Amino acid sequence: MQKVNLSTVSEFALVGLSDAPEVRFLLFVLFLITYLATVAGNITILVAISTDARLHNAMYFFLGNLSLLDVLCSTITVPKMLEALLLEDKVISFTGCMLQLFFLIDVVGTEIFLLAVMAYDRYVAICHPLQYMNIVDMKLCAHLAIGTWVAGFFNSLLHTSLIFTLFFCDSNEVDQYYCDIPPMLALSCSPTYSRELVILTVAGVLGSSAFVVTLISYIYILLAILCMKSSESRHKAFSTCGSHLTVVCLFYGTTICTYVRPSSNYSPNQDRIVSMLYGILTPLLNPIIYSLRNKEVKCALRRVI
Repeated sequence: MQKVNLSTVSEFALVGLSDAPEVRFLLFVLFLITYLATVAGNITILVAISTDARLHNAMYFFLGNLSLLDVLCSTITVPKMLEALLLEDKVISFTGCMLQLFFLIDVVGTEIFLLAVMAYDRYVAICHPLQYMNIVDMKLCAHLAIGTWVAGFFNSLLHTSLIFTLFFCDSNEVDQYYCDIPPMLALSCSPTYSRELVILTVAGVLGSSAFVVTLISYIYILLAILCMKSSESRHKAFSTCGSHLTVVCLFYGTTICTYVRPSSNYSPNQDRIVSMLYGILTPLLNPIIYSLRNKEVKCALRRVI
């Protein structure tokens, strides 16, 4: 097979969805409703946080960032998928594929760091409640939020540059409904071992660091909750942290299944299911999880609605 430099490839074909017309229309309706609900839910939370003075603190500042990331995550992939389902236009340009992968990895990386920051915020709130306002002030919140976005940007820049310097053979069909690292590695006929090693190492170091911060924070939180004498205080603490812990488990579970493995284990069918979980379902569930388990958010949402 003759190798072609990626710079000569002008487009890719996204073939990760069904070609059956009746199934395609049902999928279009389902994903359109899900996308609209995701955008509406997260934007409503953003409006509630920005307009309600009682939500102007660190916890809800980070929650607002999470809602923004969820809107971006869905918007990066779902509109192109809807276009493919409705118009049968599965072609994406080289530039479009590169930008889609870059922004997707940027958002996913930023969310990993943000969840660790949110875990630290909950740790300070529960383990050091009297010093909370002095430790986690808005200046620190702004620095931490900017740090997560910057770290996500440079992480994505590295991964994108590694993927889009690969060579490809005569096939340009991406076996997924959007451009992502696993299907692009599987499509390439270049040796990918060194790039996979760098990707797994960087993702492992950064992801493990964020996970360790989250894990240690929740160990201290659990110990502090168990030491509380009042059942009402324990219930309130569990309610405050339960939403974030649910989101962390859902997000880490799906992203680890997608990215932390060699390309030799790539399974298109499994990847489509997992990617829909973290790319479509998780952004939809996040506002539901936070609004259902948080009285302050529910009250603010009622006022907005």
